Amino acid sequence: MPAMPPPSDIVKVAIEWPGANAQLIEFDQKPLASIIREVCDGWSLSGSEQFALRYADGPQLYITEQSRSEMKNGTILRLAISPMRAARQLLERIQSHGIDARLEALKELAKLSADPTFATEFINMEGLATLARLVESGTQYESYTQFFGEMLAFTLTAFLELMDHGIVSWDLISVSFIKQIAGYVNQPMVDVSILQRSLAILESMVLNSHSLYQRVAQETTVAQLIAHLQVSNQEIQTYAIALINALFLKTPEDRRQEMASTLAQKHLRGIILNHIIRGNRPVKAEMAHQLYVLQVLTFNLLEERMMTKMDPNDQTQRDIIFELRRIAFDGDNDPSGTEKKKAIYTKDYKMLGFTNPVNPAMDFTQTPPGMLALDNMLYLAKVHQDTYIRIVLENCSREDKHECLFGRSAIELTRMLCDILQVGELPNEGCNDFHPMFFTHERAWEEFFCICIQLLNKTWKEMRATAEDFNKVMTVVREQITRALAMKPPSLEQLRVKLRSLSYSEILRLRQSERMSQDDFQSPPIIELRERIQPEILELIKQQRLNRLCEGSCFRKLGNRRRQEKFWFCRLSLNHKVLHYGDLDESPQGEVPFELLTDKIPVSDIKAVLTGKDCPHMKEKSALKQNKEVLELAFSILYDPDEALNFVAPNKYEYCIWTDGLSALLGKELGSDLTRSDLDTLMSMEMKLRLLDLENITIPEAPPPVPKEPSTYNFTYNYG
Repeated sequence: MPAMPPPSDIVKVAIEWPGANAQLIEFDQKPLASIIREVCDGWSLSGSEQFALRYADGPQLYITEQSRSEMKNGTILRLAISPMRAARQLLERIQSHGIDARLEALKELAKLSADPTFATEFINMEGLATLARLVESGTQYESYTQFFGEMLAFTLTAFLELMDHGIVSWDLISVSFIKQIAGYVNQPMVDVSILQRSLAILESMVLNSHSLYQRVAQETTVAQLIAHLQVSNQEIQTYAIALINALFLKTPEDRRQEMASTLAQKHLRGIILNHIIRGNRPVKAEMAHQLYVLQVLTFNLLEERMMTKMDPNDQTQRDIIFELRRIAFDGDNDPSGTEKKKAIYTKDYKMLGFTNPVNPAMDFTQTPPGMLALDNMLYLAKVHQDTYIRIVLENCSREDKHECLFGRSAIELTRMLCDILQVGELPNEGCNDFHPMFFTHERAWEEFFCICIQLLNKTWKEMRATAEDFNKVMTVVREQITRALAMKPPSLEQLRVKLRSLSYSEILRLRQSERMSQDDFQSPPIIELRERIQPEILELIKQQRLNRLCEGSCFRKLGNRRRQEKFWFCRLSLNHKVLHYGDLDESPQGEVPFELLTDKIPVSDIKAVLTGKDCPHMKEKSALKQNKEVLELAFSILYDPDEALNFVAPNKYEYCIWTDGLSALLGKELGSDLTRSDLDTLMSMEMKLRLLDLENITIPEAPPPVPKEPSTYNFTYNYG
């Protein structure tokens, strides 16, 4: 008869102590202090209150009454001195006179500071204040030139780890500490490890405190931050651009344009293009994220103009519209006489494609795109004057019904581009989607518009569109632009090439290949065949999803600092009965063995799968976590007893795979966008294969009639 499994509230673990044989004990519901006392008695150690238990592997965190429930059978623990005792000893050692002892203590402190239990004890003993004093009096280290960089680097690492626990407020940081840290960043030659940690500390200050943002902004120079982007170390470049982004993000709205101008004067864009995007090393994921954040913050500068309505009574704004008319139709030939002039202007504004030619200012009163559309039109008219005049005059020469109204098109195109590039949205914490071409031109947004308005005019001609087809043309143009952007062209010129290849006929061809032509598959026999095939295809998709869950996926933990990324991996057992998961030190290359994944959830315990804002980890009040794109990638597993395993998928594909797979495990329908797409694709292929022999044969609407019964059933066959 098989042995009974141990009760769920008892965990069997091994505990190590240097120089002694490991003890195998059962963790039951007794207080942790009683268990530690029994362990100490087993090795004849006195003063059990001076000891604690830590994990032997991984981050080696301390076990507490709160965290003991996370332990699993077979865990290896280590008996160690208690967090309070460790904190007191380290605090004494880092203030000792022996330089070797101090260096070793700081090295150990930098490692232990990641533990929240130790951090609480160390901070309660005024340990943070001690570290701050060591940094502020940095000149003390300089007498030990050989050890200065190493000691300071460990001190800054420990300080940053301790602050990241959120136990104390960043607002308590002294001005002299900020000056010292900013000094390391502003120095042209400083140790790489010190510079990296100093940049990270300043970034955290800016993001976590408005008053510290102001102080950091005063103490750091943009010129020196940009200088750090010209080094060969991509990690330093990443930290530097992260600090620039943090300063940009926290700058008051009324001063962001001023900061953008300062960055432009210091040639930030050109330096990023030449030293990072076109540098000798490939752009890593974290750098790609920071470039994406900078791209978003830069485009968000357009939000004010995008949401500003035109004032029809403002003469300055009306003059811009008049300038558009003058450039297009040569203002030297203005007629005399107010009435005659008014009639001519109305006619010209109609030719320019405004929907309200009597008062074209009314066309810009809707937001978005507001005044941003007018800005784009003026840029085109002044910078690309020949293109502007050609577009306007070309449309004037067409028949009225085939005329592509420039004004209406430009306004609608601006609205579309704002939507595609998500102008006004916060950066998404998990997104690396930057476009290199936007870093190749000082006026990248305006140039992007100029390329797209020419595309719109070209597509209008190819479609031979009329005014009634306006929305249809805009749909095609949107598809052309999004397909071209997905190819990540390295320059605006390359974007032109991509868009040129995506003609209207090419879009039609792509659409044809991507989805089945509905006209050919609407007869009743075909519909019946589809209904018969569909369950087989859905079962195939379901098996593919479950196979992918068995392979597993890596997920990133959302933390305070992206550059100290923590990963975890989750995969389904081969018998589809258990989900295995566990933390990883780095993003894995390939499949992670089940042995490395220490935690597990029986599928039978799963009660529900939640998505989006219903997830427990998405209900926290955090600006980035509330971002629309993060919400769209979030899902949670609720399992007994009232526990949740929270996920943020790396991309939409993985999100669909996992939500589909979990739905399949729970016996629910697969409802993701990916399932619908896969179903369409596989159904199309299967239908075409089955109907291959019926090419050029008309399939009847109804089955052929059953013949009448024969008059007699006396059939004979003569084989003679």
